[in-house]
Amino acid sequence: MAENFLRIAFTPSVLDAQRRAYGRAQGPLPGESRGAVDAIGPDERAFIEARDSFYMATVSETGWPYVQHRGGPAGFLRVLDARTIAFADVRGNRQLVSAGNLAHDARVALILVDYPRRARLKVLGRASVLDPKEHPELAAQLLPAGKVERIVRIDVVGLDWNCPQNLTPRYTEAEVEEYASVLRARIAELEAELATRADGRT
Repeated sequence: MAENFLRIAFTPSVLDAQRRAYGRAQGPLPGESRGAVDAIGPDERAFIEARDSFYMATVSETGWPYVQHRGGPAGFLRVLDARTIAFADVRGNRQLVSAGNLAHDARVALILVDYPRRARLKVLGRASVLDPKEHPELAAQLLPAGKVERIVRIDVVGLDWNCPQNLTPRYTEAEVEEYASVLRARIAELEAELATRADGRT
């Protein structure tokens, strides 16, 4: 599944660094991908569409990487097919750094994290910025209610599941409430049971 991802990421310099550090290279030798891509499977689709945030890196004309956080309701990042994902870009700080970078270089890298389960998925792709007026059906699919300023569509070329090492579990307010509601229900049940027993002794 991650073959093309590793082919792209494991450059000659990376393989040399692996050999110097560990005595041998971990991954495949670099080579032409010949149009190959890592397809989005059922596990990746479920993971992607359950996220309420991700991080996206782009590259400027000067070669500097730029990482931006994107967030929204769970599912705002949608899988359109086995090789395409997209999200609606809404009004932000009007800097448009990512959009400007993408006009120069379409390559993007995404990291999606499920903190409670300590899982993360890395994505490499080429992104295009679309005018929602020219793609009204897609805009409505990505954001049924709300103003879409632009659509970012990403043609995925590589996917790789990352190890959970050093991922600290973190929970959203909704997740904490979900877990706490179970505990509150159990506490109420035990309190009712204690009250019944106390009434029986009087």
